[in-house]
Amino acid sequence: MAQYFEVHPDNPQPRLLKQAVALLERGGVLAVPTDSSYALACHLDDKTAADRLRQIRGVDDKHHLTLLCRDLSELANYARVDNRQYRLLKSATPGAYTFILEATREVPRRVSHPQRKTIGLRVPGHRVLQELLAMHGAPLLATTLMAPRETESINDAHEIRERFEHQLAGVIDAGACPSQPTTVIDLTPMGTGGEALVVREGRGDIAALGL
Repeated sequence: MAQYFEVHPDNPQPRLLKQAVALLERGGVLAVPTDSSYALACHLDDKTAADRLRQIRGVDDKHHLTLLCRDLSELANYARVDNRQYRLLKSATPGAYTFILEATREVPRRVSHPQRKTIGLRVPGHRVLQELLAMHGAPLLATTLMAPRETESINDAHEIRERFEHQLAGVIDAGACPSQPTTVIDLTPMGTGGEALVVREGRGDIAALGL
């Protein structure tokens, strides 16, 4: 049965977030709010938790998972970033963008893309998630929260609780999230002199990045 944490969206209660972090550290998968939609999240270094996350979401190891990072300095520990890429990242973070970059050795091989050795990374702008990441002290492995074989994200915490209460360790309810996924931008071509590639246009404004 999933624990349910009803937190204030602007001033989340530290006591509740500490309890949620404890679930992550015990290998639990949580439903967490973001600035685009609710997401499934777990500890980066826990293989069992990562497998559980994929099972709940109904995806295989070829599906790009995302690392939720607190800031650009943390992101740079897990991805190879040159000056051009960094300038674009700086203009877009925090925000509703996911960036595909070449993974460093800090990323466990099991969570990077098996053929391309890339990883999706983002710095979310949601206050509750930022507080959770700070308290956890490391990135979280995540994917958009939607049921297997469905194409729409689930953004109501009560519905998430009803549908996934026996699969999740916890649900962090900070109110409804936007129902639009992140904009996904592949920055790997920039590493060889090319241009960024918009893979999916979503909540993040591509015009704001000059793309």
